[in-house]
Amino acid sequence: MKKSKLPQVNIQNKKARFEYEFINIYKAGMVLRGTEIKSIREGKASIVESFCEFNTKGELFVINMTIQPYSHATYFNHAPKTERKLLLQRKELQKLRKEVQHKGLTIVPLKIFIDENGFAKINIALARGKKLHDKRETLKDRENKRNLDRIKKSYNK
Repeated sequence: MKKSKLPQVNIQNKKARFEYEFINIYKAGMVLRGTEIKSIREGKASIVESFCEFNTKGELFVINMTIQPYSHATYFNHAPKTERKLLLQRKELQKLRKEVQHKGLTIVPLKIFIDENGFAKINIALARGKKLHDKRETLKDRENKRNLDRIKKSYNK
């Protein structure tokens, strides 16, 4: 039996690559309500200003993630900016919690996507904030790469 074509969802946090240096990247599931997953499948979500935090029970939550209300829902619609629980294995959660507490690192969401089984997943990264000179270096590298590509393109013609 052939699976139906799932919608391609690719919601990214482009700002995170500029602001943080990534150490490890994890793939986590999310606990969502019915209208939330429908809105994500329509691509109506944002993780630009979001971050991840542990609660007192040791569970990981994504904070400030915005999922717009589903357009065809009635009064059962969800709140756009609630905390959403992330699903990781216990060992991964313990490792992340230890790194965040002892080394002062942060957990940043990078990308929301739908996997082959139709579940919404989120890529999160254990990250260290970049300093101002690191950001300048990133901009300089990007500009140099762009100029090099321009030169290669004119040379090939």
